[in-house]
Amino acid sequence: MPGGQYQVTSVKLHHSLYNLTDSSVMGPNDEEVSAPLHLTPLQKLTMDMCKDEKTIKELITGRRVGFYKVRGEIGCGTFSRVKLAFHALTKDKVALKILDKTRMDAQAQRLLSREISSMESLQHPNVVRLYEVVETPSRLYLVLEYAGGGDLHNRICNEGKLSDSTSKITFAQILSAIKFMHNSNIIHRDLKAENVLFTSSGCVKVADLGFSTWVSNHSNALDTFCGSPPYAAPELFRDECYLGPPVDVWAMGVLLFFIVTGTMPFRAETTGKLRRCIIEGIYTIPPWVPAPCQRLIKGILKPVPTERHAIDQMLGCDWLLPVEFPWSWVPTETANPLQSLLDSAHRDMKDEEEKIRSSLEELGFTTKHLRNNQPNDSRSPVTGVYRILLHRAQKRRGCDSLPVVRGMVRDPKREGFRAYRGLRHTSKFCVLS
Repeated sequence: MPGGQYQVTSVKLHHSLYNLTDSSVMGPNDEEVSAPLHLTPLQKLTMDMCKDEKTIKELITGRRVGFYKVRGEIGCGTFSRVKLAFHALTKDKVALKILDKTRMDAQAQRLLSREISSMESLQHPNVVRLYEVVETPSRLYLVLEYAGGGDLHNRICNEGKLSDSTSKITFAQILSAIKFMHNSNIIHRDLKAENVLFTSSGCVKVADLGFSTWVSNHSNALDTFCGSPPYAAPELFRDECYLGPPVDVWAMGVLLFFIVTGTMPFRAETTGKLRRCIIEGIYTIPPWVPAPCQRLIKGILKPVPTERHAIDQMLGCDWLLPVEFPWSWVPTETANPLQSLLDSAHRDMKDEEEKIRSSLEELGFTTKHLRNNQPNDSRSPVTGVYRILLHRAQKRRGCDSLPVVRGMVRDPKREGFRAYRGLRHTSKFCVLS
């Protein structure tokens, strides 16, 4: 039955993943008893999903998925479509990535599993959030953070190259996201302008981790060709094993070139000619690109992986020195935030935890709902609501605030060395000269 995952019955209800109501005890002889005077939003929603004809029809036709009201399409891919949706309880906008399981072979299913696993472990202001996973017999739905400002590719194609200041702010956020991924031993492997999204306020969100992979350490060799050819590193075209971090670094170099010039560094009529250009490292930087930015591009787009800049070197370069973030490079997140919220009942709560708990209670979620929910289970609607409320609180705290570009740097060499020396070195490719 549609909505059966959230079924409401007339007998005593137990708190579980499949039953989110909190009704009073009703026996078989209590049918004459009048209904409660007040239903919480959660109780009303679950009741509608089981008994309201309009809601049930929306569930059957795909206009509603779980707790989400589905609207128009905002994107599409090889195996998926992306639609705008709203959470029926919190009213927050989300992006609903819809995958047809009948069209997915074993390899596609493995990639999807990696994507979910990678997103579960990445909580960063510049990486798209995963709120919830909803599964039906024929489809899988990833409920993602909605970034309503379009993507980098369309922005530059429609408006031209970014200004120097905007280029710094945009590229620094991409660097921040990839640094966090690599520190978490996750390699993106499909960085391109189409996968760099913007919020309405201009905050960058790196998206689409479908080709991402986890490595036990950065020296692990990989052998799968991933990504878009114009962004592919030379070693990928040589049909040999490669190291993950330098491949992402190369793609960031291509992105940087595209951001500051409005064109791609490697262009050719055929894939064969493109392959030759990339392997030989043939490209020309326009002379009007600022010299510090030119040096950064040249340091990244080196055909030999071990000669490329490491991410820490890129962060400490002259061009990015004026950029200041309103938050730390590695945000401190509780390993199990939902469990932390549950445990907070037995200690003094922080203001943020208090607000989230209060919001959950107003919606109708009780302590028993939280206790019976697996804190890291992305397939639970409780987790979905909690993650949306948590992200909302973090945005109020300023986690989506943009970096700023301050004034002139008096001594770039001294400040650059100080910035570079103070960074955490995690790559074997760091080279001091």
